[in-house]
Amino acid sequence: MDALTFNLNNPSQERAERQLSYLASRPEQVLVLTETANSAGCQHLAQHFTDAGYHVQFPLPERGERGVMIVSRLELTPSDIRFEYLPHRAVAATVNTLTGPVEILGLYVPSRDASPAKTQRKKRFLEQARHTIPAGEEETHRIVMGDFNILEPNHHPKYPFFRPFEYDFYSWLDRNGYQDAFRRLHPDAAEYSWVGRTGDGYRYDHAHVSAGIADSLRGCYYIHEPRTAANRLTDHSGLAVQLDLVPVGALPVQDPQRVATKALF
Repeated sequence: MDALTFNLNNPSQERAERQLSYLASRPEQVLVLTETANSAGCQHLAQHFTDAGYHVQFPLPERGERGVMIVSRLELTPSDIRFEYLPHRAVAATVNTLTGPVEILGLYVPSRDASPAKTQRKKRFLEQARHTIPAGEEETHRIVMGDFNILEPNHHPKYPFFRPFEYDFYSWLDRNGYQDAFRRLHPDAAEYSWVGRTGDGYRYDHAHVSAGIADSLRGCYYIHEPRTAANRLTDHSGLAVQLDLVPVGALPVQDPQRVATKALF
């Protein structure tokens, strides 16, 4: 069972059409799409995937807000994880495998600048995450993935404007039983999922697996082409996670680029 997290960057409808072509061609059964909005581009993606038979979980963010969409070629069932603050930024669902259900929690952590309001907003969301995300114990099968807008504490280069509460969320995941999938397989690799105009790189996009499925991890890698190609699809690299688990509940999906859509969202 494989999953991909991909930052949509709230696309225009033209760019959403290109993203649809790319995402429909990916081999991963589950797509965790971040930086969604109640916009024509995101609704275009949700409608085409839905009408093609995919399961789509996309709580519409309020105007001006951002969120997460989960798109799956496997049957999705509801999760008990609920965020009260900025709930559209934390979307969870469960898929089935031969070894039991796997819960997938997609996060889009707020970004911030130096202003007190945006700093407090991000801090409050991360505090809520720490109180809401269950422990990743041995019997737990869960992936927490998405655009966290945080860095690992030993990120290189070290940027002085990141604050202790941001680094501590990454460390809390480890203390709470979750392993950084990329770091487990690539302990020394220097990879960046977002690069600023000055060329500075940041590993913002993450996937953390609970103890119960950590030994099933068989691959985790960044996909840079959507960000680096001349006609790029987004400003983030994707991140794929591959698990040695056999999924069940495959849906009879069609090519989402070829279906006639209905105004469902």
